[in-house]
Amino acid sequence: MTNYQPQNLPPAGVPLDLPYYGAPPVEAFKRFWKKYAVFHGRASRSEYWWWALASAIISGLINAIGSNGSGNTGASTALGGVWFLATVVPSLAVGARRLHDVNLGAWFLLLIVVPVLGWIALLILMILPPNPRGQRFDRPMQAYPPYPQQPYPPQA
Repeated sequence: MTNYQPQNLPPAGVPLDLPYYGAPPVEAFKRFWKKYAVFHGRASRSEYWWWALASAIISGLINAIGSNGSGNTGASTALGGVWFLATVVPSLAVGARRLHDVNLGAWFLLLIVVPVLGWIALLILMILPPNPRGQRFDRPMQAYPPYPQQPYPPQA
């Protein structure tokens, strides 16, 4: 397996303007919320899929808590609506960044409106490995010191 992380990282870890390859679940969850509406840059597979898993678990818990067994899901629908509104923008943003990591534009997210075939195609695109040409979507943030110019991810 190729390690795409740069070699000269600051002490705080991987900067927010770079994808975190091999991100642990908690760090991926934190980065998701820190980059709430950031549609530029890239997100690694681990960042995207750890968030997808966490979101599915939380959605399942909301549905389980909200249903009382009698078929009345009013509380579940209200809680689910709040969760959806809180996560729709950052979910689209992490999806766009994930597509950028495979060197595709965020417009491919519109495949979600094509029933079944679009969903399958988008799933396949989200699974693809990183493409070094995806760097064209990066915009370094001003909060971090400049890094030496080197190709990222490094070539094997």
